[in-house]
Amino acid sequence: MALPVRKNRVPPPPLCPLTLCMALLRGAWAPNVIWSLSGQPRRFGELRVDIPQISARVLSARLRELEAKGVVSRRVMPTSPPSVEYELTPLGQELVPALLAIVEVGRKLNIREPHTLPGPGARSRRRAGAPGQQKEATTHRPGRQALLSSLPDER
Repeated sequence: MALPVRKNRVPPPPLCPLTLCMALLRGAWAPNVIWSLSGQPRRFGELRVDIPQISARVLSARLRELEAKGVVSRRVMPTSPPSVEYELTPLGQELVPALLAIVEVGRKLNIREPHTLPGPGARSRRRAGAPGQQKEATTHRPGRQALLSSLPDER
């Protein structure tokens, strides 16, 4: 006979800070954008060079999202034509040590099981085939490998 489940008298906690932070880092390419801005302010075109796999549309969306959350600031430069620079806010700078720690764990995991990290270009692709034929798909979150490979080997 199963015991009845008792109701918890403690109110649920407010949104967990860990959940909020991980939701921010979970966004596609967000860790890469934060990483690229960690050294110095960058213009949009420079970020496209820093992260060549990202599309302009996704980069623009990620920058807007990070700006809305207070992680990135956007500054319009008084030049002709106008230029925009993005940089990490103090809150954004606080994420850099967390990214470094995640990358270190990723390196250790890669040393233990080097086949678990997908290489660049392992994105899911739809392939044309006969109707009803199974399409090959792989799962990969773009950007994680790029983040790992962008770190210097020695610190």
